[in-house]
Amino acid sequence: MRAAAGVWRWRGNPLCRTTDLVEAWVAFATVLLIIFVAPAAGWLCGTLTHAALQESVRVQHEQRHRTTALVVRAAPGPDVIADPEISSERAAHTRVVANWTAPDGSRRTGTVSTSRRAAQPGDRFPVWTDEQGRVVGRPMDGVTASAHATLAGIGAAAATAAFFEGGRRLFVWRLMLRRYTRLDRAWAEAGPDWGRTGTGS
Repeated sequence: MRAAAGVWRWRGNPLCRTTDLVEAWVAFATVLLIIFVAPAAGWLCGTLTHAALQESVRVQHEQRHRTTALVVRAAPGPDVIADPEISSERAAHTRVVANWTAPDGSRRTGTVSTSRRAAQPGDRFPVWTDEQGRVVGRPMDGVTASAHATLAGIGAAAATAAFFEGGRRLFVWRLMLRRYTRLDRAWAEAGPDWGRTGTGS
């Protein structure tokens, strides 16, 4: 609104310089770009990201298999592994030696982590394995994929808006430099005779 008001205010004003009108029109065009192009860029990015993540969800659910692991004993080393970036209790995992069944039916044994703080021999807990029976992370779910896609779309829209606003500011800055250069040139031309009687000032 301010950009549109600026264009209208300078319209037909005898004090309006060409650079003033250009600056107002650039501001008005930037507002239109932010209103229409930035959301479109965010929607496009979000849509493409959502499609890619949903495909990853599908592939992960096809290639990862849920099974049950049986605790054999505590694993050597630290009893609890905590994620330093997360302070919640759910971030802590206990390392144990466990048995589980691979997708081909074979028995596997290895060191895995469980969210149980005090896992005892004989305890059971769910794990996910790949086609070779190796323990892998839980596959991404559709809700998480949609949330990531939404954040990507919002980020793309914000980045696009910031790009347009940055371009406008750069353009106005260069325009101001031109104004100052022309003012300095005019001042230098009038310099020695400035304010003297009979010089036309």
